[in-house]
Amino acid sequence: MGIIMGKMEIEKIIRKTCRSFEPYVAGKPIGTLKRESGLKSIIKLASNENPLGPSQKTVKAIKANLKKIFFYPDSNVYELKKALSNRYSLPAKNIFVGAGGDEIIELIAKVFFNPEDEIVMSRHSFIRYAMVAQLMASKAIAVSMTDDLTHDLRAMTKACTEQTKAVFVTNPNNPTGTYNTKAELSGFLKNLVLNKFDVKPLVVLDEAYFEYASLEKNYPDGLNFLKENPNLIIFRTFSKIYGLAGLRVAYGFASEEIVDYIERTRPPFNVNLLAQVAAAAAITDKTQVVKSQKLVKKEKEYLYKEFNKLKIKYVKSAANFILFNSLPLKGKELFRELLNEGIVIRAMDEYELPSWVRVTAGLHKENELFIKKLKKILKTRKSN
Repeated sequence: MGIIMGKMEIEKIIRKTCRSFEPYVAGKPIGTLKRESGLKSIIKLASNENPLGPSQKTVKAIKANLKKIFFYPDSNVYELKKALSNRYSLPAKNIFVGAGGDEIIELIAKVFFNPEDEIVMSRHSFIRYAMVAQLMASKAIAVSMTDDLTHDLRAMTKACTEQTKAVFVTNPNNPTGTYNTKAELSGFLKNLVLNKFDVKPLVVLDEAYFEYASLEKNYPDGLNFLKENPNLIIFRTFSKIYGLAGLRVAYGFASEEIVDYIERTRPPFNVNLLAQVAAAAAITDKTQVVKSQKLVKKEKEYLYKEFNKLKIKYVKSAANFILFNSLPLKGKELFRELLNEGIVIRAMDEYELPSWVRVTAGLHKENELFIKKLKKILKTRKSN
């Protein structure tokens, strides 16, 4: 028997910035899509997951700790920080850990953003930056990208004012896959002017796809800039190349002072026990990284070749996905058509790119099926 509850005018006590807040539209799990569509087989190429999954070394570490899950995890994340410290030759005091990149973005916002602050970002960059600015009642300043859909760092520098508290730079960018070079990033960090606090704005460098992009010529490793730029915060994730998206664990680098304040505000036990041991094992497994890099490089070349044959416009990507133009269909139309064929990609309307879609580079057989279904849809549209 249901409980009959009285009503209250809840909006009177909701924070003003939350009244019009729209949730992030996450990609649906395959099980949910199967139930909703009635399809027995679905290939998901929408969320930039690693189709190889986690390494055996990582799986072994998870299995070895399954019987310990009745314990709370180590709130200080000691072993994972130690592993990260060893991997990157950086003191643990410069490292922090979060439950995925999304939590890290929110932790930074909670520590630094005020209603009077301006937060600068690129127009077509990861949508969560604008969302956390809105949540903290800060002003999001969206700067247009270059014609090739890359961060226009010069324009972003000019957009900074005395009110600018932080600048988000996604390198490589999601959803465009483009990146800024070492020279561009170096010049940007150097040319930022002081704000009303008499310091340079924070630069939050999102390197979620770092391992894939590291193969690209002139791609910068953010860590090389950390020592000379105390306003720099870098974060990376285990969700992409390490295949741990389901465990939600990411990590960041910053000055000791910044890390201290982030540590004060993060929730206790925010990274679960299995995520910690899995990530600590994953960061030591270079074989898995190389294997994943080779797969993505090969499969992107295959997809580029097929897009060229179909005369489809696309953006060359430094990540494990490709943004391509959906015309003559709208992005949402192509998404629905492919879903009916058992293929899931991502429409880009929320990124103000209604005629573009993003596809993750999957296993070769998955990519072949995607191209086959795409050809079928385009042929049908052409004949109509």
